[in-house]
Amino acid sequence: MQTSSENGEIKRQEREQRAFAPITIVIADDHPLLRYGLVSLLAGHADIAVVGEAANGREALDLCAALRPDVVLMDLQMPILSGFDAIEAIKSVSPETHILVVTTFDGDGHIARALKAGATGYLLKASLRTELHAAIRATHHGQRYLAAEAAMALAHRFDERDVAPREREVLRLVGQGNSNKQVAREMGITEETVKCHMKTILSKLGANDRTHAVAIAIRRGIIDL
Repeated sequence: MQTSSENGEIKRQEREQRAFAPITIVIADDHPLLRYGLVSLLAGHADIAVVGEAANGREALDLCAALRPDVVLMDLQMPILSGFDAIEAIKSVSPETHILVVTTFDGDGHIARALKAGATGYLLKASLRTELHAAIRATHHGQRYLAAEAAMALAHRFDERDVAPREREVLRLVGQGNSNKQVAREMGITEETVKCHMKTILSKLGANDRTHAVAIAIRRGIIDL
């Protein structure tokens, strides 16, 4: 039987091993060249070990369930299972895994949705060479890491009124080319209600017309078509 002092020594050794162990990484992106580039960028860092690569959200989820990596580098636009859905699923099966979003999307809607899903950090692909290693280390320690552009987009978002879920649905249907009458029929509401929603949406987004509102919503990640 082990004494309390022996147990304490074992725990101390385990802590030291974890402290010196490399940060295990799974890269999830549907572009092979991007995955290759990320592996190359990380190859020179002894404190980081890439343990898996996924070409879609489902593969990322399966890898995380099997490997329990420290950090996942997650693209948002992924086949089979979107990045947003993959983030939620990964946090469910491996809650200790931290997720750093690596994407080209800089809209405040995308950022807020990713963070709400469970991402710890958000990095733009344009900043990979200069910020990737620092972002991984911060994310690994559970610290929120936002690229400067992402932080500014979120700050701008908090200065505005959010577009409500019902209004987003109206916008999505309008963006698909539906008339007010068609939107009303699809949503089971009156055409007058659709017009009221659109008036509110234009005010919230500072848009000139329907087309402008849809363009703003897509750019900011409020809707996806």
